[in-house]
Amino acid sequence: MASGFQRAKVQAMFDAFDADGNGCLDEDDFEALAARWGRMPRVAGDPELAQRVRSVMMGWWEHLSAVGETAGSGRVDMDALMAMVDRLPAMPWTVTATADTVFDAVDENADGRISRAEHQKLIDTWHGRRTPTQHVFDRLDQDGDGSLSRPEFAVLWTQFWISDDPAEPGNLMCGPLPPTA
Repeated sequence: MASGFQRAKVQAMFDAFDADGNGCLDEDDFEALAARWGRMPRVAGDPELAQRVRSVMMGWWEHLSAVGETAGSGRVDMDALMAMVDRLPAMPWTVTATADTVFDAVDENADGRISRAEHQKLIDTWHGRRTPTQHVFDRLDQDGDGSLSRPEFAVLWTQFWISDDPAEPGNLMCGPLPPTA
C-alpha cells in the first residue's frame, strides 16, 4: 500500500493529468495529455514517435480504468490512481517502456542525452504549464555531467513512480515535491 509520501508525490501528477479540473480522471484527460506530448518538437516531427507516445499515454488510461473505473462512469479518482501505483512494482517492463518513450520524446536533438533544458520541457509538458524546478536537475544528474543518459533516466523514472523513499532523487523527476511530501 502506498505511503503518505507516495500519495503526495502522485497527487501532483493526478492534478496535472486532470485537464478539466473536475477531480476525476477520464479518457478525455488522457487524450489531452497525449495531445500535450504530441506538441513536443521531436514528437510533432516524427509520426512513428507520435504514435508511440499516444499509445503509451492512452495505454496508461486503459490500465488505470481497468483498475479503478467507478461503476461504469468512465472516471477514476485519486484512490484508483494509487491502486495503480501499488501495482507498478509488478510491472517494471511497462514503467521502463514508458521511460524509453518519454526519453525519446524529450530528447529533442536526438543526442541520446536529456539536458537541463530538455528536462524542463518534460516537467512543463507533464504539468501542462511552466513549472519552476529550482535545483531539481542538479539532484537528478548524479554524475554531474550536465545530462541524463537513457539508463540514468530509466532508473529515475522508475524511482518516481515506484519509490517510497523520499531520499531517492527520482522522486524529483517530474518537478519539485509538494511541500506536504
